Amino acid sequence: MVTAVYRELALAAAVLACAGCGRGTAMHGQPTAADATTVRVAATRPLMGVAWTITVHARDQETGEQALAAGFAEAERLERILSDYDPESELSRLSVAAPTPEPIRVGADLWAMLARANEIRGLSDGAFDITVGPLTTLWRQSRRSGHLPRPEKLAAARAAVGGDAVVLDREARTVSLTRPGMRLDPGGIGMGYAADRVLAVLAGRGIASAMVDASGDVAVSAAPPGTDGWRIEVAPMPGDRAGQVVVLENAAITTSGDARQFVEIDGRRFSHIVDPRTGLGVAGPAAVTVIAPDCTTADAVATAASVLGHERGPAMIARFPVVSARFVWRDGEAVSDSVTPGWPDR
Repeated sequence: MVTAVYRELALAAAVLACAGCGRGTAMHGQPTAADATTVRVAATRPLMGVAWTITVHARDQETGEQALAAGFAEAERLERILSDYDPESELSRLSVAAPTPEPIRVGADLWAMLARANEIRGLSDGAFDITVGPLTTLWRQSRRSGHLPRPEKLAAARAAVGGDAVVLDREARTVSLTRPGMRLDPGGIGMGYAADRVLAVLAGRGIASAMVDASGDVAVSAAPPGTDGWRIEVAPMPGDRAGQVVVLENAAITTSGDARQFVEIDGRRFSHIVDPRTGLGVAGPAAVTVIAPDCTTADAVATAASVLGHERGPAMIARFPVVSARFVWRDGEAVSDSVTPGWPDR
C-alpha cells in the first residue's frame, strides 16, 4: 500500500450533513454562494495512504463528476511529487541527494511546500520541522520494538535534523540540503498542501462550494446551498464531552494527537508525533484541533501545537493571523480543554 505524504491522524474530524447553522461561526474570505439549483456529488478514493472524500455542489451531475475526476487527478499528481515513500518522487530524489553538492532547482509545488514549511518552522521555534525524517524513522522503530532509541542512534539522527539543514534561494527557486543523512518528512504538511491544491482545481472548474476531506485534514470553500457553512464535528479524545460542531466556509480544520496512534514504553505514553528537539514521541494523552484559512497552515500548525502542548502552544498559535485552536488533554482521569481567541463558540 502506498503511504505517501502521510501523517497518521490521531483523531478524526467527522463531517456532518450540511444543515443550516448560524453564520456567526463562518470563517474568513469572500465566498461566492453556490446556487440553490446545484446538485451534490461526492466520491471517496484511497490516496496517499488514506481515504480521500471530495464533495462538490455543481450545476449538474456530469459537471460534478468531471470536477471530482480533476480533483482526484490533482491529488495523484501531487503524490508523485511530494511522497517520501515513493523513491521516484521529486521529494525523495531531493532527499537522497543530501548533502547536495550544489543548489537544486525544484518544481513549483515542492518549492511552495518547502517555503511554507520553513516559515512555519520559524514561527513555531522549531516545533514543526520538515527535516525531522531521520527522527521519525527511528521513532517508528521504537514503536515497533517497545524500546526507546539507543542514545548513540538518537544522537546521530538528531545531528541530521535542523533548520539550517535546508537552505532556500527564493530568487533562483533552488534548494540546498546541508547535512549528511538528512531526510525530508512532509507528513505534517504535505496532506494539507495537497488538499488546498485540490480545492483550487475545483474552483478553477467553476465549483463554488466544495469540501476536500483527506481523512481528517479538511478544507472547504463556500457554504453549500441553503446553509451557513459546512458542519464539522470535532471529537478529540475518548472520555471528552460530546464533540463540538463547528461551521466553516473558506477555511480548513485538522486534528492532531495520540488517541489512535501511541505507544507505552516504560510506563510512559508517547504519541506517534515526534518532537524535533528531543527525537522522542510527544507525551500524551493529548490532542489539538486547529482552524486556519488554509489546510497547509492547519496541518503544520496542528503538528507544532501538539509538540508544544496546551501550556506553550497558545502563544505559538497567536503568531498566526486568523488561526485558532482547541487543546484537549488528560490529567489522570480528568479531561480538560482550552481554546485560543477566535475559536468558534459552541
